[in-house]
Amino acid sequence: MVLDTGHTAFMLICVFLVLLMTPGLAFFYGGLARRKNVVNTMFMSVIVLGVVGVLWVLVGHSFAYGGDGSIPFFGGFDGFGRAGDVQSMFLEAADPESGSYPALIDVAYQAAFAMITTAIITGSVAGRMKFGAVVLFITIWVLVVYAPLAHMVWGGDGSLIGDTIGALDFAGGDVVHISSGLTGLVLCLILGRRKGYGMMSYRPHNVPFVVLGATLLWFGWFGFNGGSAFAADGVAALAVVNTLAASAAALLSWTIVERIKTGKPTLVGAATGLVAGLVVITPAAGFVEPWAAIILGVVVSPICYFAISFLKGKIGYDDALDAFGCHAVGGITGGILTGLFCVPELSWTDKGGLFYTGDPSLLVSQVLGIAVTLIFVAVAATLIGFLVKLIFKGSLRVSTAEENAGLDTIAHGESAYPAYNGLD
Repeated sequence: MVLDTGHTAFMLICVFLVLLMTPGLAFFYGGLARRKNVVNTMFMSVIVLGVVGVLWVLVGHSFAYGGDGSIPFFGGFDGFGRAGDVQSMFLEAADPESGSYPALIDVAYQAAFAMITTAIITGSVAGRMKFGAVVLFITIWVLVVYAPLAHMVWGGDGSLIGDTIGALDFAGGDVVHISSGLTGLVLCLILGRRKGYGMMSYRPHNVPFVVLGATLLWFGWFGFNGGSAFAADGVAALAVVNTLAASAAALLSWTIVERIKTGKPTLVGAATGLVAGLVVITPAAGFVEPWAAIILGVVVSPICYFAISFLKGKIGYDDALDAFGCHAVGGITGGILTGLFCVPELSWTDKGGLFYTGDPSLLVSQVLGIAVTLIFVAVAATLIGFLVKLIFKGSLRVSTAEENAGLDTIAHGESAYPAYNGLD
């Protein structure tokens, strides 16, 4: 079989782009953190590169995409360690019908997806969770939650959400954003609030870091959504244009909302709106027209802004860097709106969006798929959280003295700004 070098080059570039997203998230989160916790906050994202990178190659990809499709929520054990892939990587195509690109590229591409998804969780627990507990949690989570959920949505014939329910998720509304954001919420509820939460202001310590991280995420996201077409074709082009349109619209929308609510638009708010727009278009990127992508971007910012600025305070949970408010809420919004604006000819099923067909079937499937994702992730993440808590002698938190001192020097023996002696 002759592989297509154009598709191969395109997918390799997308792998590199998505791999950039996790270090980008480290800068985004690091800028939002307090000065005394910068290293720890960034390290929680960086350690994901090692943990998930090894686990995904050894077993994760097999759990998500192995097997024969007979199990609706799990792949299989046939791809352990990718044994035999080296001998066949020049012959085996990801899509046997088109012979597009080597199947082995999918291992790296999906590993990059698993990395950024897992890293998003850490924003919810910044400043108070034991580093060892974080490592153990993500080790279990990526295999027990992420890989099975990826199979349920993207596992093809026989998969629970993607096939049986018929829900659409182009690049990870369910798999990436709802799963990570909801897991972050579960963890921060188990951990409890930071000391002084609600009584003192937690401001981003480095706004330029936030913008650098957001733009690295923005850049990598074009490979994230564009590459989810798995071919250098018109659908990939549509996904790229929609990603641009939604993120731009959400940035403007967030800025306007902030100006109305507080009287002053902020650079951190604009960066957050940019990310919210990327989140909302992820499940819809290859299914909607560009005008609809703009609507998604306009709509998501006030919804996420409300979740972060009002709902969090009203309920009282301490999602430190707003993984839930941005990713879970934005992912749910995007999944539901896909059910409204999906172009029937682009749908992976025989169902189109309500706007085009007048038929609510796809919208119902979208809501049901989101509901299954929420239930599965909430239950599994809670069980893993309490298991890790038990292993760490009943507490996932550092001590009060360690939290007050900051986790950079306590957990890692280093400081982001060793020559700086100003106030935190």
